[in-house]
Amino acid sequence: MPADRTGTPGTGPQGTGTPAVETSGLVKAFGDNRAVDGIDLRVPAGSVYGVLGPNGAGKTTAVKVLATLLRPDGGQAQVFGHDVVGEAEAVRARVSLTGQYASVDEDLTGTENLVLLARLLGHSKPAARKRADQLLEAFGLADAARRQVKQYSGGMRRRIDIAASILNTPDLLFLDEPTTGLDPRSRNQVWDIVRAVVAQGTTVLLTTQYLDEADQLAGRIAVIDHGRVIAEGTPGQLKSSVGAGSVHLRLRDAGQREEARKVLSQSLAAQVQPGSDPVALTARVPGDGTESGAAEQAARALAELTRSGVAVDHFSLGQPSLDEVFLALTDHPAHDPEQDAGHDSTHEAARDGNRDAAHDGNRAAAPAEERTR
Repeated sequence: MPADRTGTPGTGPQGTGTPAVETSGLVKAFGDNRAVDGIDLRVPAGSVYGVLGPNGAGKTTAVKVLATLLRPDGGQAQVFGHDVVGEAEAVRARVSLTGQYASVDEDLTGTENLVLLARLLGHSKPAARKRADQLLEAFGLADAARRQVKQYSGGMRRRIDIAASILNTPDLLFLDEPTTGLDPRSRNQVWDIVRAVVAQGTTVLLTTQYLDEADQLAGRIAVIDHGRVIAEGTPGQLKSSVGAGSVHLRLRDAGQREEARKVLSQSLAAQVQPGSDPVALTARVPGDGTESGAAEQAARALAELTRSGVAVDHFSLGQPSLDEVFLALTDHPAHDPEQDAGHDSTHEAARDGNRDAAHDGNRAAAPAEERTR
């Protein structure tokens, strides 16, 4: 990643002690629905801060408020000490936002997109071409520079979109679910880009639905649901809060699932969740908070299943999943099949409000965004 911080006002905020983001009781409502319902955040500068939550939790709405694309209805929010309402222009000069969908022009080539945006940012034509070439090379897109973006893969589109966001390296980069829908290889490429951006001094606020993504990238994570922060801490703290591990097993006979559930529930002293597969079961292992303690408890549970005559085809102990974290914190899984099919009316209203407000907000903020992106 190029070390150039061309055009970045306020370079080096990490050393000031001022947090990159600080909110208190932040509220954003759409009609009667509070998409953001009193969020308190403190994001240290020079780090990756994860905001983890399911669809409809309020992540995107919060980001758009912080990026000045939506006006809050209550509470306070500051970015590097600047109020997002009273000092919106100062905030926009310090931030950049990469949303869930690529915002570059698909009919232009990779080079044409970056040169165009760089020119809008005030770069001379030679400087714009040089910066575009730097970023295309750094993001592994040099070979595709002359191809139209509509011919790019999903992962390539995400990379060109992030490249467009750091033409003028921002002090704070909002990445809103940057890897949703990407294959594992493309996800890893985006993760490498995020690490490189942070290594050059940019703070990243990352929203995601994936615990593994937040675990890979974020130093601290805020878990939000229904517009509220329900947990905050390091990845290790969040995982340990729901147990030291999770047991996953597959039975030989689906008819033994109820018996297996009872045995596991008693031996682990934990709630056991049936999977969609009729032979699958999952349970959190409270243990003593250590991996060795969880392993010992899981081994005893397996022995109890054997003594009870329950035939097990597969038995494994792993880290808690996103669904298990959410189940422990909210009493509902992160990926609810009913929500996947249509979401409840509350979340639907929030998303509809997001789309309408974001459309208006993007139009209103376009000149400032052109200056900052």
